[in-house]
Amino acid sequence: MTAATATSIVFEPARRVRAIGVSEILRITDHANALKRAGRPVIVLGAGEPDFDTPQNVRDAAVQAIGRGDTRYTVLDGSPAMKAAVQLKFRRDNALDFALDEISVSAGAKQVIFNALMASLDPGDEVILPAPYWTSYADIVQICGGVPVPVAGTEANGFRLDAAQLEAAITPRTRWLFLNSPSNPSGAAYSADQLKPLCEVLLRHPQVWVLADDIYEHILYDGLAFATPAAAEPRLRERTLTVNGVSKAYAMTGWRVGYGAGPRALIAAMAVVQSQTTSCPSSVSQAAAIEALTGPQDIVAERCADFQARRDFVVAALNRAPGLRCRVPEGAFYTFASCAGVLGRHTRGGMLLRSDSDFCRYLLQDFEVAVVPGSVFGLAPYFRISYATSMAQLREACERIQAACEALE
Repeated sequence: MTAATATSIVFEPARRVRAIGVSEILRITDHANALKRAGRPVIVLGAGEPDFDTPQNVRDAAVQAIGRGDTRYTVLDGSPAMKAAVQLKFRRDNALDFALDEISVSAGAKQVIFNALMASLDPGDEVILPAPYWTSYADIVQICGGVPVPVAGTEANGFRLDAAQLEAAITPRTRWLFLNSPSNPSGAAYSADQLKPLCEVLLRHPQVWVLADDIYEHILYDGLAFATPAAAEPRLRERTLTVNGVSKAYAMTGWRVGYGAGPRALIAAMAVVQSQTTSCPSSVSQAAAIEALTGPQDIVAERCADFQARRDFVVAALNRAPGLRCRVPEGAFYTFASCAGVLGRHTRGGMLLRSDSDFCRYLLQDFEVAVVPGSVFGLAPYFRISYATSMAQLREACERIQAACEALE
């Protein structure tokens, strides 16, 4: 082969990934961080990562595991001790009983979701995604050969899916319904009473399984009680995968441990997928996660109170900005505010704001605040703020956002 021939070769990615890029949230965050490295005082409110340190007792457990030499492969989808810790967590927090072979542990909750879809979807199978939804859901569905079916929630209904919408979205090809409560990006949460009408619809459609993404379970405000579908409607337990992890509640994003519990046939099929991808999650991370799940839980409530104070501040600040409107989220650490009131206006530089993406671009370029447009999450014109950062940063960011809105012509 000549040099000229070699340089003409162009890599062609597989069809299943051609239309999918790197997560838009990560792309925006990376761009904002690049501007920071270049010396610009950018405030990044894009990433869903708590600013707290991993609790000391959890870090100590990891160090002790290393000292004991617990650094080898564990069982494929989680060590017995890790699965026992997950089993305890579900009994304690959710009144759900799972056998150890009904539990899967992976390198993050995202891998649990990927494993489940790869193990269950055939080409053309449909997955209902209540919008706004975490952007990775739709991409994972597509990579696994499925068809995402977004169903837009309304702000008036707290961005929650209602029973009539669910009924209308189900077809013979529907395989899964995703329910993320509290939600990324809206912070919306379902009570047990709000889940029941959805469960009644699902009981009429036995081909539809439920993936409950409970990763923000412990970040819930105003005394609201957490509810998850398998507990709210026990008749759905045999076709529900309940997904959770330690990243958000215990500030363990980098440890990469997530888990899921559901019917053993599904869990076994997910293990096949994991055996050919990552194999077992990190042994040291599992030791840390065991301590997080079984050790003292006081810090979870303490940090939730801090998040609630930040929520209250950010919501109030956004509602003072001309053209913005923000509902009070029930949980997680995000606000999902409407920017419809600033669209059609011009920046001082002459840029016409036509979309939420334009507004977010304006905030970053002119006022050095990085947020994520709602269109990334399947619902416009909104934008997401992650308030998992210090109050000082939030105060400065909100002042800049208010100034940006006031500067529009």
